[in-house]
Parts: sequence; structure tokens; C-alpha cells
Amino acid sequence: MTTHPNTPAGWYADPQGTPNLLRWWDGAQWTEHTHPGQPGLPGQAQAPYAPPPVADPAKIQRQVQQQAKVAPAGPGGGTLFTEPVLVVNQKAKLIELTNEYGVFDQHGNTLGSVVQVDQSTLKKVARFVSSLDQFMTHRLEIRDVHGQPHLVLTRPRKFVKSRVVVERPNGQPVGEIVQQNVFGKINFSIQAGGHEVGAIKAENWRAWNFAIVDHTGAEIARITKTWEGLAKTMFTTADNYVLQIHRQLPDPLLSLVVATALTVDTALKQDARGFG
Repeated sequence: MTTHPNTPAGWYADPQGTPNLLRWWDGAQWTEHTHPGQPGLPGQAQAPYAPPPVADPAKIQRQVQQQAKVAPAGPGGGTLFTEPVLVVNQKAKLIELTNEYGVFDQHGNTLGSVVQVDQSTLKKVARFVSSLDQFMTHRLEIRDVHGQPHLVLTRPRKFVKSRVVVERPNGQPVGEIVQQNVFGKINFSIQAGGHEVGAIKAENWRAWNFAIVDHTGAEIARITKTWEGLAKTMFTTADNYVLQIHRQLPDPLLSLVVATALTVDTALKQDARGFG
């Protein structure tokens, strides 16, 4: 494909001619981000750019301070990986066929989005008529405010326990988040390079709030589900969370902690409503 400055950002056929490969055009230049797939074919990893969601700042601040009980934190760096507080709000839908989230800072500024990719027609049908989609593979991209993917989350098909693989867009592995148990307080192991670098621990059997600890057991972050009211909760499937990171973290732990805000919902809540 020949691109020019007016070409919108999105996934296009690799200009180098690599077969079955899509490359991300950011609206001005080609990037190093690639995906397997072919333009125009349904079910392929085509995730066209969409403007990130916009939030009501007053609503976000109320969600953080009143609902999640998180005190205002100091200023961050304005990105997904430099803010001390991330607000992750799922787009409310009466019938959930794809997962879509907006990610904001504590003041309501948009930091990025999370979009489910590789959604074939079969998966959408399964989500509509049954809960069979939990046995299918799911992939999500964590994108910045410009639509650039930074992390790719893959949850392979599951039977009882979930496992989420976290990678860079170029396929470089970051780590895994692995469910450790089924009954009682749900726990996940955070692993990188074959070693456990942390864990996610549900604070009650309903799996609404989670403490994230490092390999020593010290709490480094916290995920709090925020209550949207009975009427909205009954008639939509939206899940909203506040992620509070207590201190600066090194990578890959930082990337894995950010990914947990999505993992908790995708790995557990979407197919185990009995725990939520």
C-alpha cells in the first residue's frame, strides 16, 4: 500500500512486502509494530485505529476518591507506565461481544485504551448465545493515546484455571499471569523469565479487590473494583477498576502490573461471574 500524510493511522500490509504481515502506520510513518494477518480478511488480527475514549473528569475523580477510596497522588508522567493511578473503565454494553476499555489518569485525562483483537464471527456468536467463549483464545492490545500498541495480552483457551501471556507488539515475551486456585480467595502468580516476581491476591471470595505484591510479599499496587450502581450493574456487563501503584517499579514487573488491571477482568470475571 502506498501511504501519504493523509492516510489514517492503522494496520496495513507490510510495505516491505512480507507475506501475511500487517504493520502499524501511525499517521506519519511506519513503526516497528507488526501483526500476522492480511488486510480485508475477517477474523485476522486487524485492529483498526479508533480514537481513544473520552471521560468526564469529575466522574473519574469521584470514582477514584469516593468509590475506590484512593487519595490524590502526586503528578505522574502522563503515560500508561508513568502514572501512579490508572482508571480502567470497560465500555458499557447491553450484550458484550468484544472487550473494550478506556484507560485514564486520576484526573480523567485519557492515557490509552484496550481493544480485543482476533475476534472471529464464531467467537462473537459464542459470546452471544453461551459462555463457551471462555474455552477460546482471547487477545487484547494495550494501546497508548495515539493508538500505538505497547503490550499484547493473550489468554489461551482454558478449562478451569486461566493463564495470560504478556508480550511486546513485536512478540518479545514479558511474562505470564497464572491463576493458582479455583475456590476461595483467587490468587494469580506473576512470572517473568520462569521465575515468580510477584502475585495478585484477592482480598475476599467475591474477587472484587486485589492486592499486588512483589516476590517478598510486600504490597506494591492495589486493584479496586468501583461500584456503578445497581441499575447499571444489572443491565450491562461493564466492569470498572482503579489501579493504584504505590512506588516506582522496574520492568518487566511494571508492565506486568499494568497488565493485571486487564487480566483480572478478562481472565476471571468474564467467565466466572459466580466469583464477582
